[in-house]
Amino acid sequence: MLVNAVGYICEAAYHHADLAVTWGKLWVKLTTHSSGGITDKDFAVARRIEDNVLWRPDDDSPLEGTPNKFVFSKGTR
Repeated sequence: MLVNAVGYICEAAYHHADLAVTWGKLWVKLTTHSSGGITDKDFAVARRIEDNVLWRPDDDSPLEGTPNKFVFSKGTR
């Protein structure tokens, strides 16, 4: 599901990431090839990806949320 979500975001932004997938892990590499490095476009897509894949319902939300804690940002477990 995560690979598809990232793929959708990148396609919608017309900015294509390099993905590396292994069991339980996904690495996303963003670069602007035409500029030869990282640009504001890369940071904007990275922020959108992070906002979407790390979203969880608020504590006071009517949505319960999953008890699984396997999705997290590096350094925030």
